[in-house]
Amino acid sequence: MALLRSIAVCLCLTPPAMACDLALALAVDVSGSVDTSEYRIQMDGLAAGLRDPVVSEALVRGQARLMLVQWTGSSRQKVTIPWTQIDGFETLDQFADKVANDPRIWRNFSTAIGEALEMTMSSFDSVSDCKRHLIDISGDGVSNEGVEPSELHGVLRTRGVTVNAIAIEESEPDLTAYFFENVIVGEGAFVVSATGFADYPERIRKKLLREVTQQTAGLD
Repeated sequence: MALLRSIAVCLCLTPPAMACDLALALAVDVSGSVDTSEYRIQMDGLAAGLRDPVVSEALVRGQARLMLVQWTGSSRQKVTIPWTQIDGFETLDQFADKVANDPRIWRNFSTAIGEALEMTMSSFDSVSDCKRHLIDISGDGVSNEGVEPSELHGVLRTRGVTVNAIAIEESEPDLTAYFFENVIVGEGAFVVSATGFADYPERIRKKLLREVTQQTAGLD
């Protein structure tokens, strides 16, 4: 009996595990319109954005889970860094290092945004305990292959997945409007515009700030 009481006391004194606030899938465009230097800018910029002091603080405090997806044409989407629980700053730094060093899988293929969203959406089944499910997709062109992204809006809403986007308007000045009308979905969904790849690092940093601090700013 004394042993049972001791165990009960220990259990009461043990602080409850913090719930996952955000599951964030980072979907990076590696289609044929993205050259080698532009790919490097994306990956280095994304890694730097994750290391931003405010972003990293919010991710760690919210026990976020992060995943990286490379996507291009039809049937060419792959999780290159699986879901990782950000349980400390060291873990976040390791994840950012993997992003910066993630080798490119495909080149010279089309742009299948709908299929990228479809594949990424299915991955949230394994992080169903997280409060918020978010796909952060980058792109420098309209979808020109596979299912149209707008056709997935219904199922994305039903599954509680929000899609935000960063439109890299290197060669398509109306891309932000296209993403706004056809790609993003969910409560509070938004598009960030980058005038070109050189503008990407600062814009993705601000985008991450808006996404990760939205739900964690009120945490104690």
